[in-house]
This record gives sequence, structure tokens and C-alpha cells, in this order.
Amino acid sequence: MQDVITVKNMRESDAFTINTSVSGRELMLRAAMGVYKNVKWKGNIAIVCGSGNNGGDGYALAEILADRDVVPTIMRYGDKLSDDGGYYFDRCRSKGIPSRFCDETTEFSSFDIIVDCLLGTGFSGTLREPLLTIVNNINSSGAYVVSVDINSGLSGANGIASPTAVKSDLTVSIGYYKTGMFLNDAPKFIGRLVNEDIGIKLLKKQYYLLDKEELSPFTGYSSVQLSAQSFAREYALDEAEFYRSPLKVVSKESCDSKKIFVIDYDGSLLIVDQTYVYFQSDKI
Repeated sequence: MQDVITVKNMRESDAFTINTSVSGRELMLRAAMGVYKNVKWKGNIAIVCGSGNNGGDGYALAEILADRDVVPTIMRYGDKLSDDGGYYFDRCRSKGIPSRFCDETTEFSSFDIIVDCLLGTGFSGTLREPLLTIVNNINSSGAYVVSVDINSGLSGANGIASPTAVKSDLTVSIGYYKTGMFLNDAPKFIGRLVNEDIGIKLLKKQYYLLDKEELSPFTGYSSVQLSAQSFAREYALDEAEFYRSPLKVVSKESCDSKKIFVIDYDGSLLIVDQTYVYFQSDKI
């Protein structure tokens, strides 16, 4: 079984690791290398970077590609840079890697591969312009899309996309899988999902990812198997609260009713058995 954690746990574990053993700059490079090794790089490549460390992963990836004679185009959304992201962007600039700003007028149809480094797992709320149009333009490009850590527009906490998110062919989770990769809208936007361990020390064990062969004890006669929509209708006193906080709502119902629940989000499962929470996904 692999770990699945909350965004808060990931943020705290990342900070602890940086403070005690591995620099943020090194972790960023490891993340970029993890993305690099999961893709067959060819053709015209765009790396679309936001202002945070997710964008920094993209700059580090651009340098890795250029050093291997696969020169991408960096597409920057905004001119802000995190400290570590700025380090790798300066390295890209010194090596002559082309970059330009993107906005709602930017077309992506000329690219064969697009790497989505716009927003990280901490995003929640509603995509607003010009990001909304940029995301829609990526989705309509016809390119092979790789999202780094999570698809931009998805909440890392609960998988809600409002109103949409980048639709990836591949999502490379960094460090550990996050809960929002399996809940609500996430299965509609994630094509294939892999995780890259970059050496972050996990502060707290939380949830677990099951292999398919480990499912049978949870899908027998004693479990209640429902779609997320059916659970919301039949069990949730507040449907909106269920979609915002599915782990909390299903765990409470499992404890109150002494039942095992298997909730299906279009192929990604949330499994709650009163004591533990598990996930399983056909995207892995």
C-alpha cells in the first residue's frame, strides 16, 4: 500500500524536510527529474508555468530537457517567481531557453506536448480569467498534456474543479498522492496517475492506496457500495458539505452506522471502514 495524504500534511512534511535535510532547490530538481523520466519527449514542447513552486518545477524541467537537446518553450503566466523557481528560471535564461508570457489570447495548438505547471495542490475555489481561458485553450490544443503534481484547477483537498481544470493524459504526483486526486471531479480530468518519491519525510501517516487485489475484503457482502451521487442523496444530511469534505462526512456515517462504505467516483474509490480510509483508482 502507498500513502495518500492531505495537502496540509504535504505542506508541513515538505517544510520539515527542507528545514532538516534537503534544500527546496534540490527537491524541485528531483520533482522535475521525476516528471522527465515518465514522458517520451518529442516534438514541440511548451512548459506553462505559474508563479509558485509548481512553476519552479517547470523551469527545472526546462533546463533538464535543454541539457538533453530537447529545447522547450517556457510559457509564463505572470512575472512573479518563487525563490527556488527564480533560481531555475535564471539558469534557463542563461542557457537561452526561449520564454514568453501567456494570457487568454495564447494558442497552444502548435505544441505536441504541454506541461501544466500553473497551479499546485493548494489551489481551491474558482478559476477566474485569464486563467480560465488559458486552461480551456490547453484542453482544446490537441497536445499530449502532462500535469505536474496535480491538474491546475483541481483542489488538492477534495478534487473539485470549478468550473473546470486542465485535462491531462498524465499527472505526475510529487512526493505523495493527495486526497483530491481521487475525489469528486478528479477522475474526469486525470488520464493516468503516477507518483514520484522525491525524499520528503512524511510527518504523519493518514490514508492508504490499495492495489486492486487488496479490494476484496472491502467489497464483500458487508459493505455498502454506492456512487458518490447516490451517497449524497441517501446519506448526506448536507450534500454540499459532502462534496466539500467527503472524508469527514463518510467517516462519520461509517462510525455511526457501523458499515463499510465503498464510494465510486467514476473509477476512483473511497473506502471507509470505521477505523481507516483507503483509496483505489483505475487511473494508477
